[in-house]
Amino acid sequence: MAVKILIVDDHEIVRQGIRRVLEAKPEWEICGEATNGQEAVRMARELTPDVIIMDVTMPVMSGFEAADEISRLPIGSRVLFFTMHDADSMAGSVRRSGAQGYVVKSRAAQDLIQALERLLTGGTFYNSGAYVQ
Repeated sequence: MAVKILIVDDHEIVRQGIRRVLEAKPEWEICGEATNGQEAVRMARELTPDVIIMDVTMPVMSGFEAADEISRLPIGSRVLFFTMHDADSMAGSVRRSGAQGYVVKSRAAQDLIQALERLLTGGTFYNSGAYVQ
């Protein structure tokens, strides 16, 4: 059975880039795309993805707000933030939102697949290989 992934970012070029990176794993299926947090929550309910790759800063509803709502849904989706923010406080904010990790956009080619694999096996990923079980 294919792994279902929902991509959430307000920039189409970023969503396309994520798709390109994920093409390396034919057993992974992009089940949908959203452009803001509100759409992400709605689509998570409808599509029940295994993993949601989501930006932090978006219009209508932020990624943190959306992750908080998604974490309370009875669907078991895991959230990986995909962000340009690379601050020491990011890991704490990610945990508080109910998400399981984050990847910095500048390291997508190196980290995205590894991070998703980690989340799919029940782990977490906090930027550039800083794992927490």
